[in-house]
Amino acid sequence: MKDRKKNPAAFFIIFILTVTALFSIYTTRYYRADEYARKILNSKTNAVTITKTGYGWLFDGPSEDSALIFYPGARVEETAYAPLLHRIASGVMDVCLVKMPFHLAVFDKNAADKVMPQYNYQKWYIGGHSLGGAMAALYAAESANPLVGIILLASYPTKPLPENLKEILLVGSEDGVIRWEKVDESRQYSPRDCTEHIIQGGNHAQFGSYGKQKGDGEAQISAGVQVDETVEVIRDCVAK
Repeated sequence: MKDRKKNPAAFFIIFILTVTALFSIYTTRYYRADEYARKILNSKTNAVTITKTGYGWLFDGPSEDSALIFYPGARVEETAYAPLLHRIASGVMDVCLVKMPFHLAVFDKNAADKVMPQYNYQKWYIGGHSLGGAMAALYAAESANPLVGIILLASYPTKPLPENLKEILLVGSEDGVIRWEKVDESRQYSPRDCTEHIIQGGNHAQFGSYGKQKGDGEAQISAGVQVDETVEVIRDCVAK
């Protein structure tokens, strides 16, 4: 205590350097896209064109009027969602995948504001995985921009969503990361048009393609099956 009183400036500098170092370590240790995700990202098909953009990536499929803005999960490389988003773009709607600062959506919750003016889609959805979904839900709750719906993967809203939104919420039954009690509490914030779907055997990490996640439950189905069911539910809900 005496040393701090004698030289508070030095103590403050040491504190800032320590916090900065810890933050740097935390943000550089993130889940990276696996080989399959990288393969999908670099694939060329007639159905979907994948283009790198200023905000991240565009998955341009057959849709002409609808698009999803997708926020990745915390400390997950955004390209890890390429397999899922490629499937969504090929049969549901185009997808704008956002690259977040430090791989944390909390640092750019309003990223959608930079994405939407670049295109002429008539119907906009927003969504994301885990923390990305939570930030997408906050954006949907607070933004004046017109949105049709929100798609939450292993996530939930923390503020009331507009009643005119369509909410689609998917969670794996073996998810060991999500706080299930918070999912129950979040139902008070959902609009009337809400579809909640539990993927039996699915877990937290298999919405992406980045390997196992610390604290997660062991999946009882393959990642491919989990992605298939996710896309099927989204497709059916969007079509209603």
